[in-house]
Amino acid sequence: MTHHPRRASTSLLSAALVLTAALSLAGCGDRPTTHHNPGTSHEEATGSSGTLLPARDEAGHRLREVPAATAPTVRIDTRPDTEGGWNVHLTVERFRFTPDSTGGAALPGRGHARLLADGKETTRLYGAWGYVPPGVRTLTVRLHADDHTVWAVEGAPVQATVRLDGAPAPSTPPSPRPSATATATTTATVAPPSPQPSETGRTVALTITGKTVQPPPSRIELKKGERLTLRVTGDRADTLHVHGYDRELPLSPGVPATLTLTADRTGLFEVETHESGLLLTQLVVR
Repeated sequence: MTHHPRRASTSLLSAALVLTAALSLAGCGDRPTTHHNPGTSHEEATGSSGTLLPARDEAGHRLREVPAATAPTVRIDTRPDTEGGWNVHLTVERFRFTPDSTGGAALPGRGHARLLADGKETTRLYGAWGYVPPGVRTLTVRLHADDHTVWAVEGAPVQATVRLDGAPAPSTPPSPRPSATATATTTATVAPPSPQPSETGRTVALTITGKTVQPPPSRIELKKGERLTLRVTGDRADTLHVHGYDRELPLSPGVPATLTLTADRTGLFEVETHESGLLLTQLVVR
């Protein structure tokens, strides 16, 4: 019997090419991924779903704007654990948890949730159930896309908040964003309340600790012509900037700084810090 090494080599090469093609097709499975150029973040490379906003949450995640009609919603239910703390259950609409796609592209209605205990991000949830240890006063659940951006409507994160310390919960300000109400064994709320007006206008006190802002960033509803005073205390040197009004305020560590303005133009305006890039609050002037 005569052997033909060249034919055998050709057959092996053909088999290898077929195997390579099969593996390549298998790699394009269920997990959506996006290749991006060096120097471009994964969040910026997966911006085809919704609109990627310049605003970021306390942990530095970009906000991804989607229409209210198709945006996901979340509701929180909590119950005391027999060994202390709270068991947390999430009810979501137009959303599903996709732990095997985390790190992939941002697709509508997919992703994971993150828990913020007293304004500080603590853990992720890849399903409907979670646990919060004792001592937490305020719990916020925020919905993220697979690429870690935050689902948002009209510049505000899709989230829900509950009080766990028995304190009265503030009322929910009117907003066109989808309902993200929360229910718990204590009174629940979606966002911190807008400060109440007084004869001299409104005063809002904000405290910055690291990358955490207290109270957590929300919206301040103002009428055109109303006066607003921002009293900000930070733990580092920085500059506060009110977009749209081009007002700035230097911040010194541990020293309260005050900025007063008259809301004489309508629209949505962000208040942030220059150096740390933190979103402190948003002004809605009507």
